[in-house]
Amino acid sequence: MASIFTKIVQGEIPCYKVAETDDFLAFLDVNPNAKGHTLCIPKKEVDKIFDLDEATYTALMQFSRKVAIALEKAVDCKRVGVSVIGLEVPHVHVHLIPLNEMEDARFLQKTKLTTQEFQDVAKAIQSYL
Repeated sequence: MASIFTKIVQGEIPCYKVAETDDFLAFLDVNPNAKGHTLCIPKKEVDKIFDLDEATYTALMQFSRKVAIALEKAVDCKRVGVSVIGLEVPHVHVHLIPLNEMEDARFLQKTKLTTQEFQDVAKAIQSYL
């Protein structure tokens, strides 16, 4: 059964797309820790990050870095944090989270955004890619 992220890749479920290559997709988390919280995924469904072959793992980190640099320019924050947990969705995903304090990285406090706010932040990040 396809993961929710595979369904996003296949266009079955909409997303707020930030960046895309032939192999990777970056989109805004719809239940974000902070405004601009972005997920970077390989398009190929793999459950655990260390099950990726070395080339894909390295390419995912390079893709995530480019998105993180754009995210930090687009969203007011002290830095962009990186987290790979993978318990909620069995599809490798890198969380890029704008951080202003340690609590922003704990997945306890969530930020609510309107559709327009999601669209605006996605466009802002895209403008720096």
